[in-house]
Amino acid sequence: MMTGTGCWCGTLLLLLHIADSERFEVLGSTRAIVAVAGDDIILPCYIKPNISAEDMRVDWFRINLPDPQSNIRVHLYQDGIDKYHDQVLSYRGRTSLFKEELKKGNTSLKLTRVQGTDDGRYKCLVESKTHYDDATIQVYVRAVGSKPEVSIEGQKEGGMALLCVSKGWFPEPELEWLDSEGVTLSAGPSETDRDYEGFYIVKLKIPVNETDNLFTCRLRQRQQHEVIKMETEFHFPSEPILVHTDTWKVALAVIGSLGFFLMVILAFTIWRWNALCKVYDASRAEHSQELEQVKDELRLELEKNLNTKLKMLADQLDLVNMKGCPELETIRKHAVDVTLDPDTAHHYSCVPE
Repeated sequence: MMTGTGCWCGTLLLLLHIADSERFEVLGSTRAIVAVAGDDIILPCYIKPNISAEDMRVDWFRINLPDPQSNIRVHLYQDGIDKYHDQVLSYRGRTSLFKEELKKGNTSLKLTRVQGTDDGRYKCLVESKTHYDDATIQVYVRAVGSKPEVSIEGQKEGGMALLCVSKGWFPEPELEWLDSEGVTLSAGPSETDRDYEGFYIVKLKIPVNETDNLFTCRLRQRQQHEVIKMETEFHFPSEPILVHTDTWKVALAVIGSLGFFLMVILAFTIWRWNALCKVYDASRAEHSQELEQVKDELRLELEKNLNTKLKMLADQLDLVNMKGCPELETIRKHAVDVTLDPDTAHHYSCVPE
C-alpha cells in the first residue's frame, strides 16, 4: 500500500516526465539571409525534436535596436489562427506561416515583396503551456538604385551649382564630386532621405568652378562582399549664360505660340457657338410660323363645323314648327285678341292699359 509521501513523489515524477516530454529547442539559420528588394524570402525556424506546433504560440518579431524592449511584431499565430490586431502596417499582407508544416515543427516565416524597411534582426519565439524558446535570424536587404542624375541650379551671376541625385538604394550609398583631373572636390555632406518602402534617396550639390567645365558625380555602395560604383559625367558649357538666355528665348517663343493657338481655338469656339445659336433661333421661328398656321386652319375648320351644326338645328326647328305639331297650326288659325277688364281682373295680373 502506497503511503502519502510515496504518492506525492509519484505525482512529482509524473509532472516532471510530462514537462520533460514537452521540452523543445527552437533553431534558426546560423547564416545571414541576403534578400534582394522585391523578392520573396523564407526566414527558417523549426522545433527540435519535430513535435507539432499547431497548439503552440508562434510569435515573430523584428528586433528594434538599440531598444530591444520595443520590438516590432511581424506575425502572430495563436490558438490555431493568425492574429493581425497589432501587426505593424508595413508587414500587412506580406507574411505567412506554412500551416501544413506546423504539425512537423516547422515554424518558418515567408516574407513577400522585400523592401528596405525589412532589413534587420528577427526573432522566432515558440511557446507551449509549459515551455518556450526562441531563435534569431539576420536579414540583409540589398537594392541597386538609379544612375546618378546631374542638373544645373541657379544662374551665373548669382552663383551656379551642380546637383547630383540618385534614388532607390539600400543600404545607403555615398556620393562624391570629381573635377576633370579626377580629384575629389569638397562638397560637404550629402542630403539623405528615404521613401515609403525604406529605400534611400541621396543628393549632393557643388558650386561650379569657373576654371573647369568637366565634372563627375560618383556613387559608391558598399555591400558585404563587393562595392558597386556608378558615375555620371557632366560637361559644363563654356558660355552658360548664353545657353540660359537662349533657353528663355525658346521658352518665350513656345509660350507665345501656345497662346496664339489657344486664342484661335477660342475664337473658333465663339464663332461656332453663335452660328449654332442662329440656326436654333431660325429653326425656332420656322416652327413657330408652322404652329400659327396650324392653329388658323383648326380655327376655320371649327367655325365651319359649328355653322353647319347651327344650320342643321335651325332647319330641324322649322320642321317641327311647320309639320311636327298640327295642333299648333290649328291654334294659330283660330287666334283672337283677348282684353282683360282692369276692374274685374285678379289683382296679381298685369293688364296693359
